[in-house]
Amino acid sequence: MIAPIAPLRRTAAAWGAGGGVAAVLLAGPGVAMAQTEAHFQYGSHTNPFTETTSGTVILTMQHASMWKFGDNFFFVDFLDDGGDDGFNEMDAYGEWYSNFSLGKITGRDLGFGPFADFGVFAGVALGTDANFRQWLPGARIAWKLPRFIFLNTDLMYGIDGGKGVDGGSPPELDGRFVLDVNGLLPFNLGSLAFSITGHAEYQGATTDEFGNDVPSSILAQPQLRWDVGQAVGGSANGLHAGIEYQYWSNKLGTEVDENVIQLLVVWGF
Repeated sequence: MIAPIAPLRRTAAAWGAGGGVAAVLLAGPGVAMAQTEAHFQYGSHTNPFTETTSGTVILTMQHASMWKFGDNFFFVDFLDDGGDDGFNEMDAYGEWYSNFSLGKITGRDLGFGPFADFGVFAGVALGTDANFRQWLPGARIAWKLPRFIFLNTDLMYGIDGGKGVDGGSPPELDGRFVLDVNGLLPFNLGSLAFSITGHAEYQGATTDEFGNDVPSSILAQPQLRWDVGQAVGGSANGLHAGIEYQYWSNKLGTEVDENVIQLLVVWGF
């Protein structure tokens, strides 16, 4: 697959720099300095280049951990739609972010009013099928709002790190700004524990190496999770089931919009 533009796909509830990861890691019954999750998702995804739809399995491994100056987060998606059109056949896509909390670095509490902390981070996104690479420096505002475990606003600048069409990568893109909002909101219905988590991201329009316009896009991936483990008398934050709704306008740089409801199973360990 040669894709004009690749997604920034944060599936993690634990993706939270400048206080977000810390909050998630400390949200369970015990204090943890690291958290790892395995996800299973299934839904009907569209190949935006052929506009055909296929049932797609996505297996995700993600990890969040705290460190002296902030926190780290990465995930890897393994995708397979069982087709033979060169799209999402045993593909892998991943992202890594290292956040530097300004509060931790200075040793001061920088929170005031609705602000919890501020941070700067460095990220990279990699895709194997399309030989895609992108560098993502950015800055973060971590918000302090009632009932939210975390709520963050990230502003990044996407820098194409591929080799362009001549090097076997997607067409090289000019830089573009990316705005992402991500958070986690737990709630209870009687004795049952639920949470809403995920992100919504806007990528600005840009141009490719041939001078073609690449439109702006919106990718939103909210998840509704039910804590199954707690409901059956096991440990909290172990096994979750639910759905993920994906809305993607101008998917992968095309003019195709996608709406998908996916089955979601999450195992935390």
